Amino acid sequence: MQKNILVTGGAGFIGSHLTDMLLEQGHSVTVIDDLSTGSVKNLSSVRSNPRLNFVVDSIMNVRLMSELIDWCDHVYHFAAAVGVRLILDKPVQTIETNIRGTEIVLSLAAKKQRKVLITSTSEVYGKGAKVPFCEDDDLVLGATIKPRWGYACSKAIDEFLALAYWREHRVPVVIVRLFNTVGPRQTGRYGMVIPRFAEQALKNEDITVYGDGYQTRSFAHVHDVIGALNSLMNTPTAVGQVFNVGNDTELSIMELAQLVKAQTQSQSEIRCIPFEKAYDENFEDLLRRVPSLEKLKRVIDYAPKYSINDIVSQVVDHTRREMESNG
Repeated sequence: MQKNILVTGGAGFIGSHLTDMLLEQGHSVTVIDDLSTGSVKNLSSVRSNPRLNFVVDSIMNVRLMSELIDWCDHVYHFAAAVGVRLILDKPVQTIETNIRGTEIVLSLAAKKQRKVLITSTSEVYGKGAKVPFCEDDDLVLGATIKPRWGYACSKAIDEFLALAYWREHRVPVVIVRLFNTVGPRQTGRYGMVIPRFAEQALKNEDITVYGDGYQTRSFAHVHDVIGALNSLMNTPTAVGQVFNVGNDTELSIMELAQLVKAQTQSQSEIRCIPFEKAYDENFEDLLRRVPSLEKLKRVIDYAPKYSINDIVSQVVDHTRREMESNG
């Protein structure tokens, strides 16, 4: 069934891939993006599609957002501050955009009972030591003097707010906690690790690993992720629930650096940099971050299709093309 769909932050990395998929499915899509971290280039392959309406504006524009939400059936809410570097450099923008932006989307959706997908983050688990992380685990945030936890707290408030709108106003919401989504179109501009490693390796520069490299993460291909989000939005039993979305294969950052070096056949050296030099003395990192996907598998029969080798290969190829096109 053809739907009218609003994607906030739809010119960003994940939002643009989702927009591509929704248009392929025959839906009409409106993207709103202020291009603070997104790019018009991410939508270049679909700009001529008559079912795409691209609006360059902020989700803080309440009058415009009211019109767009009136028009749509579903809202995918991606507009938010992203990336460790941006979060540390612009903490006020991070907190205000995440909380106020989500409040605007939910309050307007409540008037028309529009279905909303809220994108949260694995960061909400904070310093939790129980691995893998499960959706009903306690959240353990760090001290307020550590800027990183302001981002985690803002996204946790988004979740509380969305669930409150579900309970009090019956706004159909689905909440997803994304774990290290990666793939083509992602840039290293705000600290995203795989495109940063890929660019360094292709330039034969030092591949800079922050910390000792023993910290582990699990990386999910953007196509696996958007497929899961689309399925959740079309599954009635997902409403009012929180889901981890990602890949549960664990990899150390040092292993990732070695894999990128091998795939690029780079002459780069791998060099470790203390976190306090990469960011500042208030930065905290976590040793492990791995999702439990059991709940997601029960509800939508989810299984990641892309391996870390697939992901690195595609990101390297994309980065190489970008570098060639930029001279």
